[in-house]
This record gives sequence, structure tokens and C-alpha cells, in this order.
Amino acid sequence: MSVFKTGPEGLIGYAVMLEQFHPRDCVELTEYAEQKGFNGAMAADHFQPWVPQQGQSAFVWNVLTAIGERTKGDMGPGVTTPTFRWHPAMVAQASATLAAMYPNRHWLGVGAGEALNESFLAQYWPDVGERSARMFEAVQIIKKLFENSAAGKNTKHNGDYYRMESTRLWTMPETPPEILVATAGPINAKKTGKFADGIITVGAPLEKIEMLFEKFAEGAREAGKNPDTMPKVLQLHMSWAETYEEALANAMTEWPNGGMKFPKADIRSPFDFEQMAKLVRPEDFKGRMVISPDPQEHLEHIQKFADFGFDRIYLHNVGRNQREWIDVFSRDVLPKLNKR
Repeated sequence: MSVFKTGPEGLIGYAVMLEQFHPRDCVELTEYAEQKGFNGAMAADHFQPWVPQQGQSAFVWNVLTAIGERTKGDMGPGVTTPTFRWHPAMVAQASATLAAMYPNRHWLGVGAGEALNESFLAQYWPDVGERSARMFEAVQIIKKLFENSAAGKNTKHNGDYYRMESTRLWTMPETPPEILVATAGPINAKKTGKFADGIITVGAPLEKIEMLFEKFAEGAREAGKNPDTMPKVLQLHMSWAETYEEALANAMTEWPNGGMKFPKADIRSPFDFEQMAKLVRPEDFKGRMVISPDPQEHLEHIQKFADFGFDRIYLHNVGRNQREWIDVFSRDVLPKLNKR
């Protein structure tokens, strides 16, 4: 059974920004968002913030557990990397435990990783092709652990990148978590359809989303799965404030990485991002993030993605004005969205 319920009441979730807020604040904001009509929480597994100004980077599994105690909606890491800091078996154990504690609420989001969060281990940092290959091997290990452990069987693995002696997960939920892969490229989208349970992506032009969905569906059908029943999840960044000037200032200071039009996976330090942020201009956010004080403009932007078939859209307002934003969107945006 999928944790992603269809219908307008389950469409919009809250993107928990562990990079920007103290973990206690993250839990309280997630609880407040749910009280106001948001459904579900996505929290990134970062070891460092993008830029020093953001100021935080808490351990995602601790925060998700606290969120589980204080809320009722779905929750998952969007995303964790099961390949460098963690052996896939450790991610499987963390995920299975969370799902056992909060049945039918947890999903596992995984990605290929970024140097910002992984390279501090002082090991070789591979190119994007190897990172992808590592991720999909990890996904297969996690899936085998979930399936075999649920059946009371052990799993052994000897692959291209990982070895694992015969073992099992001893704490398992009745239903293993869905595994969603984060991707924005066609090759990984097809592999995601083939090897994973669902897809996560970020806001992009609809023609690119269409291409990703087509490749995802192609991979799913090759594996004998129905892509129409598989979760499609979006994380959408935005900047809302009471004035345009404030919304723009929030984007420029709190989330300048949203205006950086280049791959970021090989940049190692928040302080390097900070220097690059000095080159970001307001026009760099165009087409990448809506910056506006008008809830209607945000509503129309979100509705485009809802109409395109996403099962859940997790919203991130980049400013510190979280409660004000939650209040405005719960009144002027969420009730007006349609899930078709």
C-alpha cells in the first residue's frame, strides 16, 4: 500500500529545511504546517548547508523520528545517499526501523550524492556515471534486504561496489517502505522506473518533466510494472513574502544556490558556494523559482505540476518567514488547488 494518497487533501506536503533551521524548529514547523493543511514531510539528508548563511544541518533520521511522534502524515528523506557515508544495509536498517515505528507513513528517498555531503570522508570522489551506478546497486541491495527480511530470509551480496555477508534486518514493518529515486536526467529516470518504486524530481520546465515521466514509464514497463500506479513526487522551491523586495532578498541571501545554473554535485564546501553566490543575480532565478508576494501566482505555478500528474508536491519557501508563509498558503493556495 502506498503512503501517497490521491486527492487534493493529500497533494501538498511540507519541505523541512534542515539546512536552515534548528531541528527543534523543524519539528515544530512541520507540526504547524500539518495543523494548517499540509500533508506529509520531506527532509534532506545533508551533512552541510549549501551556504554558511543557512546555518544548520541536522541528522535527518533523528528529526524524522521526532516528526513521526508529532504528526500523522507521510515522511521521508528527500533524499539520502546510500553509497558513501552509508553502506546500503545501514540505510535499509534506518528506513525499516522508521517504517516499523510509524506504519504506512514512511517512504525512502535516495539519490546519487553530492560532494558537499559525502567528500568529507576524504575518499575518492567518482564521476557522475559511477555515482549513478553505485546508487542503483545500493537500491537493489536495499530492496533485497526488505523483501528477504520480511520473508525471514538472509541476503548476501557481492557486487561491483558493495559486499555484504549473509544477513537480514531483524526489525521490519509489515509493509516495506517504497524506494523513490531522485533524478533529473533521462538515463537515471529510466533506471528508476525499472529498479525503484517511484520517482522524485525538482521543479523544471514541463517539457523536461514530460521527458522524465516518459523515460520513467519506459523503464517501469520493461520491468513489468505499471508506471501509472507508481509515486511521482516533486520538491518545489519558491520565495513568498509580503513584498517582492523581501521575497527577492530572501532568495538572494537564504537560497542563492537556487539561482546557480550549473551542476553542483562536485562542489565540496559551503564556503565555496558562498563565493559563487556573489555572482548570482535576480534574473538568474527566472524559470527556476517563483519569487512573488502574490499567492495567486504561486497557486498557478503549483497547479501546473499538479495537473501534470504528481502525487505529492513538497513546498519549500526559502525565507525564514515560515509561519507567515504557512498561514497565507493554507488560506489562499491549498484550498484552491485541484488534483485531477
